[in-house]
Amino acid sequence: MTPQTAPDKDFPWWLVILVITGLALFWQVMSDPVYGAVLSTLAKGIGVTVIVAVVAYLGACVIGLGLAVMGLSRFVLLRQLARLYIEIMRGVPILVLLLYVAFVLAPLMVAAVNAVIEPLGLEPWRTRDFPLIARAVIALMLAYSAFLAEIFRAGLQAVPAGQVEAAQALGLSGWQRFRHIVFPQAFRMILPPLGNDFVAMVKDSSLVSVLGVTDVAQLAKVTAAANFRYFETYNVAALIYLTMTIGLSLILRRVESRLRAQADR
Repeated sequence: MTPQTAPDKDFPWWLVILVITGLALFWQVMSDPVYGAVLSTLAKGIGVTVIVAVVAYLGACVIGLGLAVMGLSRFVLLRQLARLYIEIMRGVPILVLLLYVAFVLAPLMVAAVNAVIEPLGLEPWRTRDFPLIARAVIALMLAYSAFLAEIFRAGLQAVPAGQVEAAQALGLSGWQRFRHIVFPQAFRMILPPLGNDFVAMVKDSSLVSVLGVTDVAQLAKVTAAANFRYFETYNVAALIYLTMTIGLSLILRRVESRLRAQADR
């Protein structure tokens, strides 16, 4: 396939179609009082959606990187523990995990904290004091950490062993080798799948509506049930999510292109 006909060289007609459709829907939203009222209501949940997605994703990256390092450890116990965690989390649907964390794990965590603080004379926690948004973030964090662990592991293993051995011969410690040699190269290789998972996290954050967290999806559900304008309400909700996910995708593509250009120099 020649560079002129490569898929990544095609003119983005799909983006043109989406932009035209989005502008038409946006114009209707701004000119129709029903759409305008729905948008003003759902817009209140955008901040919650962004916070849930960003915090859960950052936490999942930290846990996933730790799991990837454990999976590549020379100690068999660490490797087996990492694999056990990954297989369990990848095998449980995210919706089920959300409910489990919210109504099973959260009360257990509260009980564990109370077992520590009550002997100290401190006021015990109540399960209802554990915010639902925090439970949702923990659940998404645990779910995505398993998938990100596999991405990190593949990236770390893709770094040539000769470079690691050369760094070791120069006297770099294990942490210095990881920080200056292994991770920078691995990060450039795994950036595309990491970006894809972040976009997926934004979409899956809508699942937290089952816990009553007032994100865009929950506000759409409540608004549609109140005004019976299901068509208009879910059109606006879809427009909000599309704007966020397509915007993120375009930004990530630009970052990938710049990193690729720097690597080719």
